[in-house]
Amino acid sequence: MEDATPSDVPPPPPPGPPSDAEANTSPRWMAVAGAALALGLFILVGGTVQLANPAFGIWFTELVVFLGLGWLMLRHGGWRPIVYTGLSRAPRGATLLGFLLGVANFFALVVPIQFLAQSIAPEWLTQMFDSSRLFADQTPVELALILAGVSVAAPFCEEFFFRGIFQRGITPPPPASPTRALVISAVVFSAFHLDPVGFVARTELGLLFGWLYLRTGSLWPSIAAHAANNLVSSVIFLSAKAMGDNAGDTSDTTDPRLVLALAAIGWAGLGALLAYTRRNPLNWGPGIPASDEEAQADRPVPSLPRLLLPWVVGSTVALGALVAVDSRGMTLNFYDAQHPLPSLKEPAPPALHAERKALSALRASARRGELPMEAYYEERERQSRAHELKTAPGLKP
Repeated sequence: MEDATPSDVPPPPPPGPPSDAEANTSPRWMAVAGAALALGLFILVGGTVQLANPAFGIWFTELVVFLGLGWLMLRHGGWRPIVYTGLSRAPRGATLLGFLLGVANFFALVVPIQFLAQSIAPEWLTQMFDSSRLFADQTPVELALILAGVSVAAPFCEEFFFRGIFQRGITPPPPASPTRALVISAVVFSAFHLDPVGFVARTELGLLFGWLYLRTGSLWPSIAAHAANNLVSSVIFLSAKAMGDNAGDTSDTTDPRLVLALAAIGWAGLGALLAYTRRNPLNWGPGIPASDEEAQADRPVPSLPRLLLPWVVGSTVALGALVAVDSRGMTLNFYDAQHPLPSLKEPAPPALHAERKALSALRASARRGELPMEAYYEERERQSRAHELKTAPGLKP
């Protein structure tokens, strides 16, 4: 019997296409499908809950839509969420640098970009997407929840989803360049906010957060930079509001020289921080994300119903508690959305400011149950009709 020569041995068959299970758990599939599903949930579920109660809605949206959806997709796909997204590696030096870069970047780029955007955009568009309305007619507890939500919940949950899942999923393996994925993830991150006036500024923020994620291999520096940006922005707005300034209309009330001065300070801070990192490159941390092999789960994957159960129960209980605690406030919020009033500018007559302030006091009394809801409805409708008459075509505002 003759030995088989190498030419007699049949070549191995070429690898076939991935199975449906493998394709549906691949990083790219999770990134694309997850973004599409998150957008639908963000608009339908998150938008409705935030309209019912902004303070509760921010936390609900961040925890359920971005963290919950991302966590479920990773666990169902056989991945370890903490390792996969880069949460297991927390370099202290890089996290502190991320926070400081977030502060400096806010003054260097976000402030001037947003100032220019609000100066160019038509007034009706800036009023439509005026984020300062989020803080209107809120109790002290709700203001604290909103501040904590935008400074803690939003940075953690959004970075978990947009950088840890979406950006990682569409980033090609080395030696291919990650630049395209970085830009796409920044644009998608900004588009999710549904704010055309702030689109460019948030895209720049997405580039910063994504670059930190690529540079450090950890999610914590981008979380810190995101938290710094939101915290500084909120503190400045609330401070201006406490001093009686109309902070919502930046293009009309902010001196361009102040914007230039803040930008100069921000650029000086950015230069100092980048110079420090060049001299101390080890502070960036390992810079290498966990491999797919490290991020794969080493235990059996639970069934989808079992993974969904705690999230569904938790969401249902939270929504039920909101209805039980603040049903009057939810009713008022939905009613206000149907009868909008424009924000007032500083040149508005004092009588108009006093009228609007009296309406807010009336609303607070109705929410506490001290007055019937109809009393507030009548006054709100009266002011809404008066505004429509003053701004009708052919009449002076």
